[in-house]
Amino acid sequence: MMAHHHLASAPDTVRFGMFDAAFDPVLTVNSGDSVTFECVSGGVEVMPPPGSPYAVPTALRAIHDSNPARIGPHILTGPVAIAGAEPGDMLEVRIEAVEPNNDWGYCAVRPLAGTLPEDFPDRYVSHIAVDRARGVCKPDWGPELPLAPFFGTMGVAPPAKYGRLSSREPREHGGNMDNKELVAGSTLYLPVWVSGANFSVGDGHGRQGDGEVCVNALEMGLTGTFTFVLHKAADAGAFAWPRAETPTHDILMGFNEDLDLAMKQALRQTIDFITARSALTRVQAYQFCSLAVDFRVTQTVNGEKGVHALLRKGLLF
Repeated sequence: MMAHHHLASAPDTVRFGMFDAAFDPVLTVNSGDSVTFECVSGGVEVMPPPGSPYAVPTALRAIHDSNPARIGPHILTGPVAIAGAEPGDMLEVRIEAVEPNNDWGYCAVRPLAGTLPEDFPDRYVSHIAVDRARGVCKPDWGPELPLAPFFGTMGVAPPAKYGRLSSREPREHGGNMDNKELVAGSTLYLPVWVSGANFSVGDGHGRQGDGEVCVNALEMGLTGTFTFVLHKAADAGAFAWPRAETPTHDILMGFNEDLDLAMKQALRQTIDFITARSALTRVQAYQFCSLAVDFRVTQTVNGEKGVHALLRKGLLF
């Protein structure tokens, strides 16, 4: 029988800025189960100052007060193990719902980071009001903008040989992909690298533009519900990188410190995807990509830059 679970962010259910195959799961579920994650976001350096109208959530303050070990910038809730998952399997992550759980978020520029660090060398933090009822946010300095919430970081444990990784760079386990297409109603597919898969999530974004050029989106607390479906190796199909789908598009991704190489990886992933599902040859698939597939810059700020391909459903299969 499928079950629903709830996991709140707390000092004993989060890791600050790291993925590691050695982390023990904080929860184990079965394939077909769903989990609601209550996630928080942000280190002490980006919290509202004293006297601000914005309150630091109790759960986030408790995490800060616990002085957790930290490598990267993201508070990740989990990991959650899926019973029976083994290396070579595929984990299907259905994103059922994503909702803001706070009335503010932040966007920060920090020294030596972002797409133009030489132009913007000073720290600048904006705290941005969020109207959850109306589904909008408004910076003090700019126009009202609609919310489009999604989790910037979703991933399984990386291969054990990598050891402990910063959450900053997206890799074959997923992680900090910052793909704004992964809203409620979309599905993420992740290759499994360790027993249990060990899924973690965080880095809530109230909205983001492709590129995420200044390093941050609207960073904020989100609550998300996910259904996990395990596909065993024999049924999973051979793939070693994250991919996704929305109701209208299949999404293939590439990550590399060189944006050109990230583009090439996303293109090769798309060609592989097309030829595995159609009678097209590789050169025909290559031409089809040029005719009909949109390649977008996902982000340029995570060390490993991202490109994602959007293949509209129904054009080919």
